[in-house]
Order: sequence, then structure tokens, then C-alpha cells
Amino acid sequence: MTKKYTERQQKQGNKQGSLSIVATPIGNLGDITLRALEVLKQAQRILAEDTRNTRKLLAHFGIQADLQALHEHNEQTKIAQIKNWLDAGDDLALVSDAGTPLISDPGYHLVKQLAAEGYQIVPVPGVSAIITALSVAGLATNRFSFEGFLPAKSVARMNMLQANAKQPRTQVYYESCHRIQQTIVAMAEVFGADRKVVLARELTKLYEQIYRGDLGQLQDWLKADSNHQKGEFVVIIEGYIEEQNSTQINASSEKLLQVLIAELPVKQAASLASKITGQKKNALYRQAMELKKS
Repeated sequence: MTKKYTERQQKQGNKQGSLSIVATPIGNLGDITLRALEVLKQAQRILAEDTRNTRKLLAHFGIQADLQALHEHNEQTKIAQIKNWLDAGDDLALVSDAGTPLISDPGYHLVKQLAAEGYQIVPVPGVSAIITALSVAGLATNRFSFEGFLPAKSVARMNMLQANAKQPRTQVYYESCHRIQQTIVAMAEVFGADRKVVLARELTKLYEQIYRGDLGQLQDWLKADSNHQKGEFVVIIEGYIEEQNSTQINASSEKLLQVLIAELPVKQAASLASKITGQKKNALYRQAMELKKS
């Protein structure tokens, strides 16, 4: 309990309410926690990203509540009202459409301001798509970064991926069905087609699938069946591993790359140079990119 919160309690006669951040299932309703159900039952108001979705969840568990919309378009204008409710002693709960709130979902501005002013904020943990996917990925989890959704525009997307190309930690991305193919193509181009990847589709739902392979193979898997492109996705990319002699492209290979990139796209030039020289395609691709820039 913070000093600010203690002082605020004393001024309000110890009646100030709290805001609980409540994780909800990402698909399978059986993943709700007993504590989450208890908090949702007792809350005077529930702040929901989409009240229609949350109403279905509450109805399944027989919970009646005063639902209030809190989404990216009204979050900042709603903060004053929420503080009034808390000051009046109401206990509130914040939920997203699925999973743990604030993870690529609304709530950041609200929590930041309430925390700065000493209001009590209570975490109610549960399902998170990031952790769920990592737990079954089979890739290193001792260090990882969550990158959220990539930008919709191709140039911004490529810039972000290039900035992450040599990150040694595992990377986790969210993606939608509308852009999953373009995203994997871009990842293969930047990270290399042989970079290991795990794709988790529709986690905890009826058509859940976990794909493990490399980015080149994943492109083919997505194209093979249109159903593979449906749903919500978590994409987990293996961290960059420094290759032996990756920085020591010999003079003859560099000369070959210079000739090839003058006539071919960088990806194709690197692939052809790899077949001719026997050197790693990723190393040649990076060298080709440097040559292209210069």
C-alpha cells in the first residue's frame, strides 16, 4: 500500500474503492480463475473493452454487473469519472476482450494516472496469450521480448523487423488473420528463411494449432490451407545466434554478391550466392544488404 493511498484513505474516511485488473480466458472459458469470478461478482462496476463480449462471459457464469465501456477512443476522457467512482467507495474491475488487460489492449493511461495519484490497483492474474504460447514453444524462455502487433504499413513493418534482426532473445509478436501471410514473408526476408519460428493459432480454442519449423517452411504451411490463415496468432521467433565466420565473408564471395545484387533482388542474390559458395545464406543476405546500402 503506497503512502499516497494511505493518505487518500484517511481523507475519504477509509472508504475509497479499488481497481482490480482482471485477466479473463482467451478462448476456453474453463480457464477463468476462482478469484477472478469472485472479484467480478463483487465489483460495483466492470470496465470492459467491448461490453458485448464481456456480457457474454458474465452471462455464462451467471454474473450480473454494471458494465461500462473503456476502450482506446474514450479511455482518457473516462478517467475523471472513474476516479469519482473510486472516491465514492466503489470497487471496480477492468477486463479486456480476452487475456490480461493492458497487453496490447486499453488501460495503460488509466492505470498510469491512478497509480501516480495513489489509488489502489489490484492485479488478478490469469491467462495471457504470450505466456501460454511461450510455455509450449520449445524456444528459449529465459530471455524474451514482447513486440506486440507490427505496424500495418510495409515500410514501418520492415524497419521494426530490421531493428530486431540481431536481438539474441526470443521475440514474441501478435498478428491478425488479415496480415499473417505478409508478416511471415517480411520476417523471412529480414531474419532469414531458416530462422526457427513457432506459430500458435487460436490458443485454447477448438481449432488450436501449434506450428514449429522455420520461416521458409511456415510460408508454405500458410499457403497450403486457407484455414491456417484464420484466427488470432502469436508468432514466436528464435533469437539471433551469431554464426561462425558470419562477419568474415571472403573477397570472392563479396565480389559475387556485388555482381548478383546488380541484377537480382537481395534475397535471391543471397540465396544463389549461398548455393555457389556454400556459405550461410543469412550471413550472405546481411552482407548483401550492407553492399546494397553502400
